[in-house]
Amino acid sequence: MLTTRRLVLGAGLGTLAIGRDAFAQGATGPIRIATAGPMTGQYAAFGTQMREGATQAVTDINAAGGVLGRQLALEVGDDACDPRQAVSVANQLAGRRVSFVAGHFCSGSSIPARDVYAEEGVLQMSPASTNPRFTDEGKWNTFRVCGRDDQQGQVAGRYILQNMRNRRVAILHDNSAYGKGLADETKKALNAGGMTEAMYAAYTPGERDYNALVSRMKAANIDVIYLGGYHTEGGLIIRQAKEQGMNVTLIGGDALVTNEFWQISGAAGEGTLMTFSSDPRRRPTAAEVVARFRARNVDPEGYVLYTYAAIQIFAAAAAKANSTDPRRLAAILKSDGPWQSVLGPISFDAKGDVTVPDYVFYVWRNGSYAEIS
Repeated sequence: MLTTRRLVLGAGLGTLAIGRDAFAQGATGPIRIATAGPMTGQYAAFGTQMREGATQAVTDINAAGGVLGRQLALEVGDDACDPRQAVSVANQLAGRRVSFVAGHFCSGSSIPARDVYAEEGVLQMSPASTNPRFTDEGKWNTFRVCGRDDQQGQVAGRYILQNMRNRRVAILHDNSAYGKGLADETKKALNAGGMTEAMYAAYTPGERDYNALVSRMKAANIDVIYLGGYHTEGGLIIRQAKEQGMNVTLIGGDALVTNEFWQISGAAGEGTLMTFSSDPRRRPTAAEVVARFRARNVDPEGYVLYTYAAIQIFAAAAAKANSTDPRRLAAILKSDGPWQSVLGPISFDAKGDVTVPDYVFYVWRNGSYAEIS
C-alpha cells in the first residue's frame, strides 16, 4: 500500500479553516482536525451527517474557548466510500499535520486509511465503521464510538430466531467490508441458533434494477430479506420486491439509518426493520446540542451525533493530557474514562472499541423510523 505523502493521488479534500498545528505543549495556532467520509457519491447522505456533526462540534468547542486555549480548525475529506480514494485522503490529511480524524464512514475506507494514519502518527476515531477488523488488527491509533458487526449481527440473528423462525430468510450482501461482514455475522448467529437461511447471495451495489434477484427470491418463496448493505440498494430491492407482489419484510443494519431510505423505497419501505444504537437524539446528554441543530433546521439523525461525540471526546482527552500528541491521547483514551459525550459516558477497551455497545431494533413507519419498544 502506498502511504508516503509524495504519492498522493488527489482525492477530494476541502478545508473549512486553515492554520498551523503542532503537537508540542505551548504551540500556537489552530489545532488541525478532520472528518472524512463519503461527501459525494451514492452514500453522500452519510457524509452530510458527518460534516454536520463535525462542524457543530468544532463551532461549540471553539465558542467555549477551544482546546488548550487554541481553536480547532476543521478539514473535510471526501473518500466517496472508495478504499483507494480513502488512502489518498488519509495521506493528504497527514501531510497537512492533522492530529485527529473523525472518520471514515465505510469500513472498506476506514481500514486502509487506518494504516496510513498509524504510520503517519494520526489518531483516528470512526463514528460509523463497524467491521471487526478495524480494531481487531491491533493498530495503536484506532478507535470507534459505534459498535461492531459481530455485536450487531448477534442482535439481528436473535430477533429473527425469536420472531421469524418459521419463515424463509434470504441473506443478501454487497461484498463490501461492511455489508458482507454484517451479513456473515447475522448468518453465523442464525446458524448457531439452529436456523438455516433459504438463500445466501451477493448483489452488485450501484445498480438500478434488481428485478432478476427479486425474481430468484420470489421463486424461492422468500418472506424475509436480511440485507448486509446500504440504504440506496436496500430501498430499491424492497420497492422492486413489492412491485413483483412479494409479501416480504426487509431487515437491515445501521446503514439504513437515513431519511433518504424512504425517499428511495417509498411506501414499500413500510415495516422495514433495522438495527442501530438507541436513538441518540432522545438522550438527555444530547438535549442542548440537539436543540442547536434543530434551530438550524438540521435533523441530527444517524451519525450526526456520533461524529460530534468523536470530536468532543478528542477535545476532552487533549485537555486531560494537556497535549494533542496522538500517541499520548491514544494511551489516555484507553486508560481513563468514561468520557462524557452527547452519546452519554463512553469508555474504550484495549482495542479501541466501546465497552458497552447499545444495539436495538427500529421500524420504518409512514416515512420515519422509531425504536421498537
